[in-house]
Amino acid sequence: MRFSLWIAAVVAALFALLGSMFVVTEGRTAIVLNLGRVVRTDIGPGLHFKWPLVETARVFDRRLQVLDAEPERYLTADKQNVSVDFFALGRIENSRAFYRATGGDEVTAVDRLAPIIKDSLRNEINARTLQQVVSGDRTSVIGKQLDAINVGAATLGVKIVDIRIKRIELPQDSNVLGSVYNQMRSQRLQVASQLRAEGVEQAQAIRAQADREKLVIVAEAERDAQKLRGEGDAEATRLYAQAANRDPSFYAFQRSLEAYRKAFSDGEGVIVLDRDDPFLQYLKSDR
Repeated sequence: MRFSLWIAAVVAALFALLGSMFVVTEGRTAIVLNLGRVVRTDIGPGLHFKWPLVETARVFDRRLQVLDAEPERYLTADKQNVSVDFFALGRIENSRAFYRATGGDEVTAVDRLAPIIKDSLRNEINARTLQQVVSGDRTSVIGKQLDAINVGAATLGVKIVDIRIKRIELPQDSNVLGSVYNQMRSQRLQVASQLRAEGVEQAQAIRAQADREKLVIVAEAERDAQKLRGEGDAEATRLYAQAANRDPSFYAFQRSLEAYRKAFSDGEGVIVLDRDDPFLQYLKSDR
């Protein structure tokens, strides 16, 4: 009998120990309730303890969640009906407020967030024309209302990080569709014309810069060439003068040979001179 009591006590202690532990995995948070009253919140990942039977733990996912909603119809500033399909990215920011507002039910949180988001989008779309809604930057439609949306979402303990528009369905009136497409086409043509004009302007600037650099390079090359040519002529003159000073008769003979070579280089030259002309002095025979 005593042994059975010990066994029962050990089993009870084991169950009590197991009932006092709970685990919070990465990316989640937990709160502890004492007889239904929140006593601890924002419990991070790890192994934690609580009083068995008296306290209970609720674990919530704090990672980003996709909050999808049904498409909603809106009226634009020019009285055109459009259907907007969107989704939101959000996460639990305050676990205590989330539990108090929704009882920890994510479906309830989505159902209560959807009207807040839809009303904010309605305010922005109602202030825009159909062309602005369709052809404008969709992030600008959301960005102006995101702070207002988070004011309402904070009462649910949730923070909306981003809202993206998936699809905008236009009214089926062919005149309206044609007007929208023409507006979009004209905007694209305007952007293309602007880019083309900027390209032409940049090309002209590049050509002008290249022409300037070409003139500078040619001028510098001509300057260097003239400098080298002058230096070469000066060096040649110096060498000629030096040679003439060393042996004037040989220098005169060498220069005469060069003159003969240039005069009769083509083999068809005819020179008419007096036989006593100095030019012919080295062509005469001594005999």
